[in-house]
Amino acid sequence: MKITDIKTYPINVGSGSQLVIKVETNSGIYGWGASGLSGREFPVIGAIEHYKPLLIGKNPMQIGAIWQDLYRGQYFEGGRVLTAAISAIDIALYDIKGKALGVPVYELLGGKQRNFVECFASVRFSTLEELIRLSKGLVADGWNMLRLAPAEFEAQENQSEFEPRESIAIISEWLIALRKEVGTRITIGIDYHTRLTQAETYSFIQRMPKGTIDFIEEPIRDENPEAYENLRKMIDIPFAIGEEFSSKWQFMPFIEKNITQYARIDVCNVGGITEAKKVAAMAETHYIDLMPHNPLGPICTAATIHLAASCPNFSWLEEVNTGAHVITNDPKFYPMQHKLAGPRYPVTDTPGLGVEFNEEYAKTLKFKPVEIPRLYRKDGSLTNW
Repeated sequence: MKITDIKTYPINVGSGSQLVIKVETNSGIYGWGASGLSGREFPVIGAIEHYKPLLIGKNPMQIGAIWQDLYRGQYFEGGRVLTAAISAIDIALYDIKGKALGVPVYELLGGKQRNFVECFASVRFSTLEELIRLSKGLVADGWNMLRLAPAEFEAQENQSEFEPRESIAIISEWLIALRKEVGTRITIGIDYHTRLTQAETYSFIQRMPKGTIDFIEEPIRDENPEAYENLRKMIDIPFAIGEEFSSKWQFMPFIEKNITQYARIDVCNVGGITEAKKVAAMAETHYIDLMPHNPLGPICTAATIHLAASCPNFSWLEEVNTGAHVITNDPKFYPMQHKLAGPRYPVTDTPGLGVEFNEEYAKTLKFKPVEIPRLYRKDGSLTNW
């Protein structure tokens, strides 16, 4: 079997964007992959076009060797654009190999260790009333883990105003109220999406009684591990870090220094399933569970389900399609995809990834790049979204 072509499909799904790729072979077997670098699809397509002549004629079954060639076959190794491209290709190769052997991808990773993959609900809210209503509704539907994504700032089409100190004063009060409403049985985490500093994060945690939240996700930027290491000494709430990481090397200091307690690995950013399994093994040696980042769509979900099924150290998979305002799994694009059963995905035995993409439908649509919102402070300076 030989690789004959790679096709790219940037698409608009709901309010977001995705990049799907198809790796074709001379046997008629093909594989689907996806890039995780949302909002920057064109640079990733450019990287894939560079990789295409290196891949055509290669045996798609030699996944590890291909990964090494793509990552190390250039002087400038790594970086998010290149690893997003490698991730998409790597995932597609696993899809091909699983289909060729007639087995689900998790069988290529050591076999299934669980029958279903537990998920957390992503709760996006802008008022206390909305937070309570959505959370209680999800708990009533069987969700035991809520990851909160606050947007208490005034939402506008292109930009909004955000003041960190005002935010932490509001959100800390809302979280105390939420804990009283849902009780102690429910796990509650919050994603501050790198909008805070070390001092602001400390102040935020100090405003709440112990037990109010169970973890905080990425309160500050991750480029400087020492900053997180210092913050780790200041507060006693577990961290969930890593959704932007693009290699095992980027995860290394956070795992080896026990800075993070949950690895927010994104299989479509980190280097695909090949690299994700290595990060999972590193995390296991430090008793750190995976809490995979999964905001993209059914291909990312499928690849992560197979990863989670094959790893002992797994906690929850992110699920964003828990409200009418988020759609990443449009069946017009994905006629075959993994389906939620309550707050979990059953681990099925479909060969390959278990997902199909409607490329003919995608060809009829014009792609428009999507920019993330911009947040500004009151003085007019840009801050993190």
